[in-house]
Formats: sequence, structure tokens, C-alpha cells
Amino acid sequence: MICLKKVNAENIWDILSLSVDEGQKSFVADNKTSIIEAYLTLEAGGFVCPMGIFEDETPVGFLMIGCGTDDSWENPPQIAENNYNLWRFMIDYRYQKKGFGKKALQLALDYIRTEPFGKAEYCWLSYEPENTVAKKLYSSFGFAETGEWDGNECIAVLKL
Repeated sequence: MICLKKVNAENIWDILSLSVDEGQKSFVADNKTSIIEAYLTLEAGGFVCPMGIFEDETPVGFLMIGCGTDDSWENPPQIAENNYNLWRFMIDYRYQKKGFGKKALQLALDYIRTEPFGKAEYCWLSYEPENTVAKKLYSSFGFAETGEWDGNECIAVLKL
């Protein structure tokens, strides 16, 4: 059964060993970079929760949920203020096309709806426009592109 577990001392090395396919590496930061960014966000007073995606005890992916902005973020998109963000989302190349992404995304949204960092109206995310697989997955959950950009990534929003 798919579940989410916060990254901790017991699972961090398993999470760090996960990777996307070579052709997808330009679409998502590696997990080491993400965990470093999570630490820096926490140090700057921000809210973030890095989580492993597990099939029973086997790590199959990683995601990171953020909320709001912090002092270290230069030029955040307007939607970021006081809203949740699915900051990172990846399934290891060995476990793709098995339905884990859909199940994990549902669990992530269920977790966000518990309001772990307070109330918010929206959850937003961003992705490279060439990442048609991500766009299809996110739109199937109701995320809609806004026409705004976060750097070179298009922003999509879901009303909670």
C-alpha cells in the first residue's frame, strides 16, 4: 500500500538514492538538492515538509510540500503567499507507470487539506511546459494553468 513518510534519519539515504529517468532530469531537482532547500527554508522561517513515497517499506518516490514564502525566496509568484505548494514530486524511474504517482498525489492533497501549516485557499505547483506527463497528471486532479510563470515553469493552481 502506498503511504507518505516524513524524511528522517531512518529513510533519508533511501530517499537520496531515488532518481528519475535520464530524460526527465531536466524536469525536477534531485532529492539531495530538494532536502538542502527544505533545510534552508526551515532556517529562514518557512514551512516545508519533505516526504518519501513508499510502497509498503519500499521507497518509490519523493515529494515536498511547502506553504507561503520566506525571506530567502526572491520574487516568489503572487499565488505563493499564504497558499500550499507541491514543491517537488518525483517517482523513481524503476517504479514509474505503475500508478504510484496518482496515489501519492492524492495522499499529498489529502495531507494538505489537513492544513498542517494553517488555512489556505489554494495549492499550486509549477512544471516545465515540455513535461506533458506531469501536466496530464496534475490536470486530472483539477490543477489549472494560470498563465503565470515561476521562472521557466508554468504555474497551475487547485482550489482546496
